[in-house]
Amino acid sequence: LTRDSQTSLTPDTSSKVDVLPQFHLDLWTLFLLQSWTLDLARPIVMWVFPFGWFPLNRPGPQQHITKMSTCVIFQFLERSPRTLPDFLVHLGITAVAMGTTAHLVMDSVMLRLVQAGYELHLPVRENRVMKILTAPGLVDIFELLGYYDDTVGHVMWSVPYFLVLFLYFGGCFCHKKQQQKMPRAAWILMLPNALYIWFVVTERQTFILFLFTCFAMVATVMQQRRRGFVTNGNGLFMILSFSIALLLVIPWSSCWWRDEVLRRKHRGLLFIPQPRTVFSLHFQKLMF
Repeated sequence: LTRDSQTSLTPDTSSKVDVLPQFHLDLWTLFLLQSWTLDLARPIVMWVFPFGWFPLNRPGPQQHITKMSTCVIFQFLERSPRTLPDFLVHLGITAVAMGTTAHLVMDSVMLRLVQAGYELHLPVRENRVMKILTAPGLVDIFELLGYYDDTVGHVMWSVPYFLVLFLYFGGCFCHKKQQQKMPRAAWILMLPNALYIWFVVTERQTFILFLFTCFAMVATVMQQRRRGFVTNGNGLFMILSFSIALLLVIPWSSCWWRDEVLRRKHRGLLFIPQPRTVFSLHFQKLMF
């Protein structure tokens, strides 16, 4: 190679500094639209298409919507500069699919139990529907289904969810000379994004995993600062969204801390009630 050809292959560092990182407005808008649509469409579909229109021994339209949730979080892998080995990506896809399947089965059963008088804010054995069962072993079966939904299914779905977000966050840094402010559209999307993260943490009972992700993000920021890098608009958007979600979890838990009925449902020191259990206990009778 000649000297001129060698210089042409040398990366131009000055041009990299001049190019400012862009805020991924299309990605975050699509992510929020898909996430909120998938979670809010189910109760809307239940209201538009009542149970009486479909046989109870077949899945309804609201169950088919749940199947679409597996394709939402992996959009961030396309924008992330840090990629996982293929076998880990395949393992994550399998875990999300299996977690969604477990949630789909239990959600289908639970919706039909609610129609029969099941109360979501009570433990399985304390429900009136379970007390009238003639075979005691059936209660154990329903408890097993609830365990797969609330524990196994949520963990298998949430671990890839937060891992992908963290990998995406690892690429949201730029040199100090490229430091930028968030655009106005990012501030508009921040509250809906924080509310959805709060919903994921509370409804899917993933506070510990969420907290570990926050600690990992803070540690990444501190490590990158030592190297002379700061968060760009996307990274700042994620940090503020996670911080607001954490601030929302604290008053939510404090508000229902002394509720004895919810305490029987969510036992332990880490008390974060699910929004659906609060709705079932305090608001369902007022609305219907």
